Amino acid sequence: MTITKIKNGISYDINGCKYISIHGNPQERGYAHGYLVADDFKKIQTMMKFMIYDTTGHTWEYFIEAGKEVLKSTIQTYFPEYYEEMQGISDGLNAAGVKTDIDEIIAWNNYYTLTGNWFPNREKLGILVGEPSVQRNVGQTDRCSALITTGKDFTEDGKIVMAHNSFTYFIDGQYFYCVIDIQCDKGHRILYQACPGFIWSGSDFFVTSKGIMGTETTMGGFSLYENKYPISCRIRKAMQYGDSLDDYEAILWEGNSGDYANSWLFGDTNTNEIMRIELGLKYKNIERTKNGYFIGFNAPYDPRIRNLECVNSGFDDIRRHQGARRVRLNDLIEQHQGKITLDTAKQIISDHYDVYLNKDNPCSRTVCSHYELDGREYMSQADRPKPYDPKGAVDACVTDSTMCRNMSFSMRYGSSCGTPFIADEFFRKNRQWAYLRPYVFDRPHQEWTDFSISNISFKKKKKNSYKNKSHKRRIKILV
Repeated sequence: MTITKIKNGISYDINGCKYISIHGNPQERGYAHGYLVADDFKKIQTMMKFMIYDTTGHTWEYFIEAGKEVLKSTIQTYFPEYYEEMQGISDGLNAAGVKTDIDEIIAWNNYYTLTGNWFPNREKLGILVGEPSVQRNVGQTDRCSALITTGKDFTEDGKIVMAHNSFTYFIDGQYFYCVIDIQCDKGHRILYQACPGFIWSGSDFFVTSKGIMGTETTMGGFSLYENKYPISCRIRKAMQYGDSLDDYEAILWEGNSGDYANSWLFGDTNTNEIMRIELGLKYKNIERTKNGYFIGFNAPYDPRIRNLECVNSGFDDIRRHQGARRVRLNDLIEQHQGKITLDTAKQIISDHYDVYLNKDNPCSRTVCSHYELDGREYMSQADRPKPYDPKGAVDACVTDSTMCRNMSFSMRYGSSCGTPFIADEFFRKNRQWAYLRPYVFDRPHQEWTDFSISNISFKKKKKNSYKNKSHKRRIKILV
């Protein structure tokens, strides 16, 4: 395995993933991050220019300008550390030959906020960029499945187990292949899954050196927004500086914009307690336990959020993925109650049982979601994802208390179940989506891979080797 090493950072590729370890002050770690993902970000720029125009009718430059107008001064004023880190990412990318600027990096880190929350509400808020256009407020996109459980009645050792997969459109979700180890000059060390160039996870799976783990699932159909603090900075601040579950609640709530509204799942290995925060805009629902479980399936339990802040949540419709996964995830945890381990979590997050048809049937309704295989014969809404939509689970991550304390987690890139996605085959069969082919790549079968923080010395300037405990083999470092 070849490792790329520069000042303040290293990177290598393994089993479809890109591992990145960076450290230093905001500018130093940002520069290393940007430099190491230059080839990846160049592809992202091409993809975003196509996808944003195709789905909104506005250019990527329009949303970059929107980020500059709506978010930039807030980040500079209230989150200067993260502004400086994003400036470093821009500098590193430019040094590696990829032309960009701080405004594009801000837009990239906040494009869920800009496209899913600000854009549908921009006229109501009076924050316009360019001319007014047709308003479409159908709520934010559904993403991901998740679970977290703890206690003697649920897990084999009574400790915390957590699992997540990102199910999303392939065109952008395929870039959640980075595992980033970030050692800041202040705060806690973090290991998180992300896209290249993200200062936060985006898919939101992480562990910290404080012994806290976290994940989330979006609340589909959430339709409100206020222009306060962006979620990218709030969750990153919680990851870096949060010492307790109380801190996470407080940091996420302060300056809450309602953007990327989620059911957040957190676990504290120091207390063996887990927490679910259903974070809307005006409302939040907090649940905590030391012997129980929480699941995420893209709809909130809280009736206030579900009825007053979301549109058409799918909470109890098992023809749709929200209602179907709410039933199935509960069934699976009850089925394995008292015996849940990392291996069990891998099985649950890869599950293909369809509770609507009562059979194994990889489709849009299953925990390991496969819209690309679903003819959508049982659609309850004409405006929901179309037949054989190139969308579904693009990864899976699991961790437990032991792994978290060792700053590690296990990830599989591609479908959670390992089923390969071969782009040419898919687009030949589903020609209605052929125009997407230049922007979607293969995700072949990959094995589960353990990732942990780097133990490489950044000070050495000669060839060296170390034993990576996560991969259990010798790796040469080419400097």
